[in-house]
Amino acid sequence: MFKSMYLSTLFVSLLTMLAANQAMAADSVATLDAKAPCEKPAYPRASLVNEEKGTVTLGFLIAVDGHVVESKIEKTSGFKNLDKAAMNSLNLCKFKPATKDGKPDQAWTKVEYTWKLD
Repeated sequence: MFKSMYLSTLFVSLLTMLAANQAMAADSVATLDAKAPCEKPAYPRASLVNEEKGTVTLGFLIAVDGHVVESKIEKTSGFKNLDKAAMNSLNLCKFKPATKDGKPDQAWTKVEYTWKLD
């Protein structure tokens, strides 16, 4: 019952931002690779007990091979445990790299996680 009462739903949405002078038809931003497994982060136990929920926006520097090079918190959920769990999980995910002039390019992307208690 405890588990079902506190199951979380993780919503991942990518926020895309490119400067107008860099936007070209052949260019794209990095996105999560839907074909590669990406584990949903476990809801931190302390966050469950305290009924914490919120949305965190994370920034990730994605290499040309699709792996995370660097990560940072752009906007906190208000709870360090939730922010850390989301970042640690996504650091292990694979992305489709951004492209510039049709070629893979290292670039920053943003990912938003929403933590909810059911």
